[in-house]
Amino acid sequence: MEINELTPAERRVWRAFATGATVDFRNRDGDGDDGGEWGAERTVRAAVLRALLLNGPAEPEEVAALKVLGARITGELDLRYAVVEQVIRLNYCRFEETPRFAGAQLPYLNLRDSVLPGLAAARARIDGSLRLTRCRIGGQVRLGGTQISGALFLDHAEVTGDGGPLPALALNQLSVDDDLCARGLKVRGMIRLDGARIAGSVDLEEAELSHPGANVVQAEALEVGANLVARRLRATGRIDLRGARVPGRIDLLDCTLANPGGTALRASSCVIGELWLRKGAPVEGMLNLRATEIGQLNLAPEKLPDQVRLLDLTYTFLTPHAPAEARLPMLERDDSFTPFDPHAYEQLTAAYRRTGDDTSARRVQLAKQRRHRRTLPWYGRLWGHVQDVTVGYGFRPLRAGVWLLSLLAAGSLAFAHHHPAPLKPGESPQFDPVFYTLDLLLPVISFGQEGAFAPTGVYRTLSYILIVTGWILATTVVTGVTRTVSRQ
Repeated sequence: MEINELTPAERRVWRAFATGATVDFRNRDGDGDDGGEWGAERTVRAAVLRALLLNGPAEPEEVAALKVLGARITGELDLRYAVVEQVIRLNYCRFEETPRFAGAQLPYLNLRDSVLPGLAAARARIDGSLRLTRCRIGGQVRLGGTQISGALFLDHAEVTGDGGPLPALALNQLSVDDDLCARGLKVRGMIRLDGARIAGSVDLEEAELSHPGANVVQAEALEVGANLVARRLRATGRIDLRGARVPGRIDLLDCTLANPGGTALRASSCVIGELWLRKGAPVEGMLNLRATEIGQLNLAPEKLPDQVRLLDLTYTFLTPHAPAEARLPMLERDDSFTPFDPHAYEQLTAAYRRTGDDTSARRVQLAKQRRHRRTLPWYGRLWGHVQDVTVGYGFRPLRAGVWLLSLLAAGSLAFAHHHPAPLKPGESPQFDPVFYTLDLLLPVISFGQEGAFAPTGVYRTLSYILIVTGWILATTVVTGVTRTVSRQ
């Protein structure tokens, strides 16, 4: 392309390219940074930019670069599979057509504060960073399989998909050797991060994501080297992090997650260092943490939705500390396919024991037995009710003492008014109503009273009741002691 074929605006860009100078069209005729009027004096053809990047002029001891601010770029900037050696900085520009960088090799790409109908850069390789800060993109952004040696900046960008089934922001199989900075990002449509690898952190703080009734974030097998921070995130739709690996923390403090009638957050089969889900409104939709390994689960009870799935969830620490009465509803809301999941109760019990709260641990174990009782046949449920009422399945052993003292008092008063007849009048010991009642209640200890006297009528029935009750109390106490010893 000859320079005499260029417009005045294009000549400015052409001459500045060889030395890497910046051409700023923003302030001509008093225009602001938002572009103002996009006349011919600030219009540059995409073909001119392509010619510069592929075969532009060079000057000795100068570093060529394309640096343009506030231009209107017409035509299609097509650099597919091109090898570009110069830095590209096109800020505050308005692209009439989607720029195409698929398969290209670039040292650095900066489109900050620009307006684009889309961006096609799948399978590209960028040796520096890709900056889309505050861009307004009215179509699909395709970065699937792209390799970025630096960081990816999407902070305060606005991406509006075309409303079809394709993701608005396609980042599947993306590889970033630094951070993914997307604070304040606004997306209408799906963000696809399946198989993406972010060596640093992902920052979605104060982002606004909307895709009602569908996946708003699809990030299966996502790998993050440090943290995924999404404080004050507002997401409408389903967030799917199945199989993700985040060794640091997933920070969802004060976030708003809503997907009525569906799953709001699916983080199943994940490995997570810390998961923070506190403050703000309760999750609206299902919370799925099945088969996930978490080091510290920082979960506020009031943040939980009405439906959760916790089958095979494991965690080491559970914060903030809350009484068992506040945590148990979480387990009751689990609608997993199995009718009873003892593992969930054991995890909660272990968390309380690590903090030294044995009282709450016992309450969780008692709740586990009561939940298990619902799955038993009628005779199992009957025996369970007996154990629950008498000694709380062994977790409330003081109840046994209360029952024994009550039955001892009742039996002693009854037999004090009616002495049973001795079996051998000349050989029987003197009748004692208290020790006679103890002989009936305690199946192991004998005071020589039970075998020496034979009650009749109603008192015989009473003696049978005391014997049976004594055996039940003894069995349940032994069961409770066995559980205590095995836990220790």
